[in-house]
Amino acid sequence: MIPPRAAPRIDYRAPWWLPGGHAQTIWAALAGRHFAAKPHWRRKRWHTPDGDFIDVDWAAHPSAAAAPLLLLFHGLEGSSSSPYARAFADLAAACGLAFAVPHFRGCSGEINLAPRAYHSGDSAEIDWMLQRFARENPGRPLLAVGVSLGGNALLRWAGQAGESAARHVRAVAAVCSPLDLMASGYAIGRGLNRQVYTRMFLASMVPKALRKLDQFPGLFDRQDMLAVRDLYQFDNLFTAPLHGFRNTDDYWTRAAAKPLLACIRVPALALNARNDPFVPAASLPRAQDVASCVTLWQPDQGGHVGFPALPAHTLAMPQAVGRWLLAQL
Repeated sequence: MIPPRAAPRIDYRAPWWLPGGHAQTIWAALAGRHFAAKPHWRRKRWHTPDGDFIDVDWAAHPSAAAAPLLLLFHGLEGSSSSPYARAFADLAAACGLAFAVPHFRGCSGEINLAPRAYHSGDSAEIDWMLQRFARENPGRPLLAVGVSLGGNALLRWAGQAGESAARHVRAVAAVCSPLDLMASGYAIGRGLNRQVYTRMFLASMVPKALRKLDQFPGLFDRQDMLAVRDLYQFDNLFTAPLHGFRNTDDYWTRAAAKPLLACIRVPALALNARNDPFVPAASLPRAQDVASCVTLWQPDQGGHVGFPALPAHTLAMPQAVGRWLLAQL
């Protein structure tokens, strides 16, 4: 195993007027939505081996033919429109990198065709995407970053791939990912998390699931879906059975990346703020849990995919992650 090359760390301190993980999470999302540059995208549709499709959005800014290609795997209900995707697009343009956002099934604005969606452990989908990116961009080194759910799936892929991961990517990074899905799943279902984040996610997840039911009658019970009030119930009714898991507990256990971090053999970064509202600090991996090529950055502040700065600056995290990834080249 080759340890990752040294790179600037993220020593983040939040503005004094943004105390706590909730404020840092919410402000960054709002600032990114209203103030971040809106990149121009070129969309390509890839047809999958199972007769479905995924949409890949490519940033239209110029890059040299041999410049690295930065890929971003989005989080739960994310897309190329997510504030963090726009921030990474800004970073890629400033650094002269090619940049693409592959969407998980059903996340590009159009419902997918197959009786499946996506999930936190979707490493098979990650593998198919990365193989295609590598095959179609032979002159470009590939760097991949996954945000939240996308980061868990990416690191799970890297752990499963072992030595072969280096055939496709030079380095990977996971940002604010729930690497222990059980701990994060229960955390997001309690207290303020349940009232804010759970409601936000279900507001888009439930209607999408009901559209999937219209496509495939009998997939689940409509009234049971309308009664869902947290992610545990949603995953028990929809995500787990649709993707081959017995139930939510089986899904959250088997799809977690944390047990595979010791198997990673490509430079990898796991960045988690210790005040992330729904990734408990006690659940984060420690040095003894990971391979020597895995770097753990766990600043005290930052929230969930937050790390905001003044005045409406949301690039502190993408810049630090980008510097680390580029240092691996």
